[in-house]
Amino acid sequence: MKEIWLKRGKEESLRRFHPWVFSGAIQRKDEDIEEGEVVRVVAHSGDFIAIGHYQQGSIAVRVLTFEDVAIDDVFWALRLRAALQMRKTIGIADNPQNNTYRLVHGEGDYLPGLIIDVYGQTAVMQAHSIGMHLCRKEVARVLSAVMQERIRHIYYKSETTLPFMTTDDMNGFLVGGSDDNIATENGLKFRVDWLKGQKTGFFVDQRENRSLLEQFSKGKRVLNMFCYTGGFSFYAMRGGAELVHSVDSSAKAVELTKANVELNFPGDTRHEAFCEDAFKFLENLPQPLPRREVPADGVSPSLGGGGEVYNLIILDPPAFAKHRGALHNALKGYTRLNHKAFEKIEKGGILFTFSCSQVVTKDHFRNAVFTAAALAKRKVRILHQLHQPADHPVNIYHPEGEYLKGLVLYVE
Repeated sequence: MKEIWLKRGKEESLRRFHPWVFSGAIQRKDEDIEEGEVVRVVAHSGDFIAIGHYQQGSIAVRVLTFEDVAIDDVFWALRLRAALQMRKTIGIADNPQNNTYRLVHGEGDYLPGLIIDVYGQTAVMQAHSIGMHLCRKEVARVLSAVMQERIRHIYYKSETTLPFMTTDDMNGFLVGGSDDNIATENGLKFRVDWLKGQKTGFFVDQRENRSLLEQFSKGKRVLNMFCYTGGFSFYAMRGGAELVHSVDSSAKAVELTKANVELNFPGDTRHEAFCEDAFKFLENLPQPLPRREVPADGVSPSLGGGGEVYNLIILDPPAFAKHRGALHNALKGYTRLNHKAFEKIEKGGILFTFSCSQVVTKDHFRNAVFTAAALAKRKVRILHQLHQPADHPVNIYHPEGEYLKGLVLYVE
């Protein structure tokens, strides 16, 4: 196994089990190390530190283990069994009401660069590093053995996460093959577009937040912005919403939302979907009536022109910042988006607002939302502070893994 030597003192973060080696920490390395190759990382003194996947870029090594062991079927089996056991412990695996969950969450499961989501009897595997791409077949073989009867099919989907790879084997079934793409989450059904959809085909990380939304939905007029597959929409409908409107700029997402709503609530006229830019849609909404003019039932009427006044709005946009260089513009985007929602939501309404940008911290996001509230001159109270669910664990030594943050706000 080839080796990489660190500069003096640069092993300190690794001694604290942080799973990344940055390129600036490297003193020298063996010649001809190929991208994705498994390498040993040693300190300036020559002491063993870790084993991981090498890759060109700012993150040069993603650490697989801090023990000097072989990366073989035994290693993969130990990691995957530990991941499954954790999901069984928290009650998310082997649950008849929920056959959808994340089995492997990268660094959170000590497998950096690897994501595995389970949808019924199909596991969708995604690589975020060349090393994980190169060992995809070994991982899939061991995954089948570990999961046994739980899954029959493994679909590999890394075309979008490794766009610089030009091979033709970035997407496709590694095990089995199925077009049965209907899965269940908390008793609700949905279609998973693992062929062309975003991420692995569904946003598994919002499961608990969708359940919370359901509790707030009775009698509400709901606007679900950036709806994608419509998850928040059909939870709101089961919660007894009076009206649910779903908005996305993607026509394919709008059609998928309609299909998922119809799958759960066939013929239900409470739902309507719109293919439109989110900012434009919000801009065209009417202003809410002053509180004293709101009818006794607490619901403002439509004010004409096809616009509605909503008293429950969900803002779940895609990541506004993919890297630190985009942070400033991202925060401006979150402020602008939330400002517009604060302007348009009915008095006494509830706003669910999220950021899934890893480089946007909880404090960054909260400050952007607070600024938006102040600009809109609305009184706002925090009801809940939200985050990713337990099947998306955060490695305590890798705080960067805490990417999803959200707020539930009461707007006067």
